[in-house]
Amino acid sequence: MIDAVVVSYNSRDTLRAAVEPLLALPGVDVTVVDNASSDGSLESIADLDVRALESGRNGGFGFGCNLGAAAGDAEYVLFINPDARISADDLARLSAVLDSSPSVGLVGPQLREEDGALIPSMRRYQRLGSTWATALFLHRFVRRAAWANEIIHEESAYSAPASPEWLSGACMLVRRSVFEALGGFDERFFLYCEDMDLCRRVWASGSEVRYEPAATARHEGGHSAPRTSLFAILAESRTAFARKHSGIAIAMLTRLGLAVHAATHALVASAARRPAHRQGNVAALRAVVRARG
Repeated sequence: MIDAVVVSYNSRDTLRAAVEPLLALPGVDVTVVDNASSDGSLESIADLDVRALESGRNGGFGFGCNLGAAAGDAEYVLFINPDARISADDLARLSAVLDSSPSVGLVGPQLREEDGALIPSMRRYQRLGSTWATALFLHRFVRRAAWANEIIHEESAYSAPASPEWLSGACMLVRRSVFEALGGFDERFFLYCEDMDLCRRVWASGSEVRYEPAATARHEGGHSAPRTSLFAILAESRTAFARKHSGIAIAMLTRLGLAVHAATHALVASAARRPAHRQGNVAALRAVVRARG
């Protein structure tokens, strides 16, 4: 059995398309956690046979995932975004990885857009070098350099199974015993970095993170950059990740790099007459400066 958890926040337009295919999968129980949506998200699936939970507040993605996972008891837990879809065959391929490899605690599929375009889902941890490279736009000139880029862009890397540092949380199947032993997602990450943090803790626990290209999930808008209104939340999460997983000196230098990133990108956005991006980066700069610790 597999418990599928979908966290919704104002996801009415995509929620039904994500949930309905899951209901057709054998051995899958579906839980939808609604984080105090204002668009009537749960109304769009009221006629479907799902466990619908109203969280009562928008506590963030990890908060919703933990709530949904706790409602079930299946051996494996599928976390999937409300704008993503996976078929029975593809889910079976992910499950087979956990069945055959006890050392694997978390496995993710190949992600593709609706038009078939590959979405790079294998990532490297946030590091001091990548933070400053992005702040100074160096990653655009050394796109393939591991020290400068956190996303693995080379399409050839996605043709074979791999064990990356972390995987996008848009769709991941997790062994419940591992997930519960780790205490689930760290709810201090409201949005962004909670998947990076979970994968890092999976590795630290002695289990493996696995990428499985034989399985594919479709993710609508997976190539899209964060909305400008979320730049501040992203900056806060990256600051928190550095504080949690780095020494004091590295965490402070990372925080400085995130502040420089916000400042340089605000200047470029202003010069390019992109007011929304400028405002988003100014908000991110304030968030980094005001972050605790």
